[in-house]
Amino acid sequence: MPNIKSAKKRMRANAKKADVNKLVYGSMKTAIKKFEKNVNEANKDEAKNTLNVALQRIDKAKNSGLVHKNKAARLKSRLNKMVNSMDEAN
Repeated sequence: MPNIKSAKKRMRANAKKADVNKLVYGSMKTAIKKFEKNVNEANKDEAKNTLNVALQRIDKAKNSGLVHKNKAARLKSRLNKMVNSMDEAN
């Protein structure tokens, strides 16, 4: 445990930031999983709705620095490919 006042404050701030980061990253992963579930069940309309949510969550994680821009681009590309393959299958 730190003795210096500023170090104590830094610990509190880091704990708050960690909670927010966990929430943002977790919501991104959850949105991606919901989208993939809809794709696997072939719910085209629901998949397109969850795709928009997933893309927003990926962008939010990227803008907050949790996800590297190349990883965000790769995830978004993969999700869009999944939707496009659904369209081609029907």
